[in-house]
Amino acid sequence: MTLKPLALWLCLGAVAYNYVGYPVLLFLLAMLHQARSDLKFLLRRESRRVSSRRPSYRPHVAILISAFNEEAVIHARVKNALESDYPSALLDILVGLDSPTDSTAEVLSRIQSPRVRVFEFQARRGKLAVLRDLAEQTSAEILILTDAETMFAPDCIRNLVRHFEDDRVGVVGGELRVVGPDGMTPVESLYWRYELILKLLETRLNCVVGVVGAVYAVRRVLFHSQKASFAEDFQLPMELRYSGRKVIYDPEATATEQPAPTFSAEFRRRIRLGAADYQILAKNPHFFNPLKGMPSFAYFSHKVLRWLSPLLLLAAFLFSIALISSPLYAGMLVAQCVFYGSAGLGYWLKRRNKSTRILSPPLYFSAMNLALLLGLIRYLSGRQTMAWEVTPRVTESEKQNSAPMKGHAATQSEN
Repeated sequence: MTLKPLALWLCLGAVAYNYVGYPVLLFLLAMLHQARSDLKFLLRRESRRVSSRRPSYRPHVAILISAFNEEAVIHARVKNALESDYPSALLDILVGLDSPTDSTAEVLSRIQSPRVRVFEFQARRGKLAVLRDLAEQTSAEILILTDAETMFAPDCIRNLVRHFEDDRVGVVGGELRVVGPDGMTPVESLYWRYELILKLLETRLNCVVGVVGAVYAVRRVLFHSQKASFAEDFQLPMELRYSGRKVIYDPEATATEQPAPTFSAEFRRRIRLGAADYQILAKNPHFFNPLKGMPSFAYFSHKVLRWLSPLLLLAAFLFSIALISSPLYAGMLVAQCVFYGSAGLGYWLKRRNKSTRILSPPLYFSAMNLALLLGLIRYLSGRQTMAWEVTPRVTESEKQNSAPMKGHAATQSEN
């Protein structure tokens, strides 16, 4: 086999391994892990149901929320936090205002609760800087980091913090569910479900390498350890994982969010996330350390190959063009053109508010990889900043006046 065909198959094989092969391999490894556990049980006759967790374990917890222009959602977010079933005497809520230009501060001023503390910062510095400052304002043992548009299930906090009875645990991530305003799960959130399955399998093999930034908990004494990053919800767990701490994903610690209101808003958000991904890749070569075992394997297989997929797909397309004289590779080129053409047609239909149905998978896959590619360009150009852009949200008054918005995600208890 000559160089070009080999390169083409390697590119397509790497993408296929990332999306299909790695999940299958994880599943098989998890089965072997379970079989090993079963065998040990049969030989030693030790109960696997006994837990060392004390029902009375209730550490002091602080919820940290960094907010920019969040007037549309901040009241509901704080109200949701106050309604948690966690003991109120052990729960504080700290909101940091990253120099908002709307009425976020005014909305918060109307909330009368001694458990809610609001800190206003005059210079806009970004989410991580605000969270770091908030962490210094509390003596809570456990910090729970969340976003202004996220809604916790009543038992979310309790389920997150129960794992910290084990001193080896550094970070616990919850499950964020994307729920549309009508209570239905949008097609795009199928990707979330796919990712959650991977996290569950990785948890069983003790190799979770990231959490969802909208719902995770960390020991306060460890929160200062991360480098400056656009994606602290990945940087911090990886640093703690590589330092010997355990990172856990708990699917019972649930929260919900609404999807972005428009396809273009979600696309812009994914570009920003893509730029953050490439910063992680460029700034942390030690994450490839093979001596770390499964975490390093999961990082490469799950994350790195995902981030490289746009380049691999582009290379595969170009190699297919170069090999068009062969009927096999000409057919592969046609298949790729049909797939991307279907994505383009899906986008055309979505722009006109028409049903995309079977075109949604190629549309979302192509849009996700295009956003990653643009995110790479954004990162390399130096246009990514620590300050984030707010995804447009529906205001409270619009919710009340719009019938389709009555099924708000907060009422849909849940990535």
